[in-house]
Amino acid sequence: MKGLFSFVNSIVISLPSSKSLTLNWSYGSMLGMVLSFQILTGTFLAFYYTNDGSSAFSSVQYIMYEVNFGWVFRIFHFNGASLFFIFLYLHVFKGLFFFSYRLKKVWFSGLVMLLLLMAEAFMGYVLVWAQMSFWASVVITSLLSVIPVWGPSIVAWIWSGFTVSSATLKFFFVVHFLLPWGLLVVVLAHLLFLHETGSTSKLYCHGDYDKICFFPEFWVKDALNLVVWFVFVLLCFLGPFYLGDPEMFTESDPMVSPAHIVPEWYFLYAYAILRAIPNKVLGVVAMFGSLLLFFLFVFVDNYTAMLSKLNKVFVFLLLFTLVMLSWLGQCLVEEPFVTLSMVFSAVYFVTVLILFFIFWGSKFIFK
Repeated sequence: MKGLFSFVNSIVISLPSSKSLTLNWSYGSMLGMVLSFQILTGTFLAFYYTNDGSSAFSSVQYIMYEVNFGWVFRIFHFNGASLFFIFLYLHVFKGLFFFSYRLKKVWFSGLVMLLLLMAEAFMGYVLVWAQMSFWASVVITSLLSVIPVWGPSIVAWIWSGFTVSSATLKFFFVVHFLLPWGLLVVVLAHLLFLHETGSTSKLYCHGDYDKICFFPEFWVKDALNLVVWFVFVLLCFLGPFYLGDPEMFTESDPMVSPAHIVPEWYFLYAYAILRAIPNKVLGVVAMFGSLLLFFLFVFVDNYTAMLSKLNKVFVFLLLFTLVMLSWLGQCLVEEPFVTLSMVFSAVYFVTVLILFFIFWGSKFIFK
């Protein structure tokens, strides 16, 4: 018991933290709160959800209309996914602004969490078994068929047959329920790696000369997350389905596909990159490459001075590019949107590579 208290004390009380940390360093604590919130609401929903293709959609309606406060838990859960990705992307961009990828283990574990959360969100989206989520599962799982040799077998294994069916839904439900618990282990490793090296700061360093204890100063700073939660709850009640798609209110029909298949907003940029390339194999490679490219930063050893001003210019360019790609991802597949998707996809990859070379090259400039 004493060891447990000592461990908790080292993480949230006596942890040395730079006194120059701003509210941008509260995104991580907010993500921890949202993850706990999602696990809580998701567990409640799992009590009443039926993972069978013939009754899954009806069970969601049952939760909304018949279960006491079921509608509250559901709107909190699916809007909580959007809140999760808002702060996840803010956290990533904070890392890009302040060269957090210098902390290799922290950056690597963070990217692993990002990939796991994307898989988790996609499977949760499918569980509604509505028209849009059903066909989104058909499209996305079919992309795995481009894997050489084993691709078709992997798709058939996930589908549990030759098409997306009730058995596929069971597979998604079990993985969606179990994955967050594995995610907690990765989060713990992420925190341990962070506390091993210390966080970066506005000073672009993590030395010991400006450190103070985490408690009470940073407890107060992280308590400002409660303001965000208040706004979140307010928006959930005022516009619970604002970020949803009308097709999500229609039960899935394997015989009729929607006229325009669109993923959730937090996947739109990746979907735009996928559609920008006419070749299926290259499109899938580009879509996954848009995320895996950030693993390159782990292979560079650079703890010298950084080209911070130049870096910020390209990070802002990357942010603008992602916003444009997200807008293009929900547009129709027609001109000029197809050409614009190609242009901004190219800008995206070039910008990320430039950020990498700024990081890699600055160690030679300031050597």
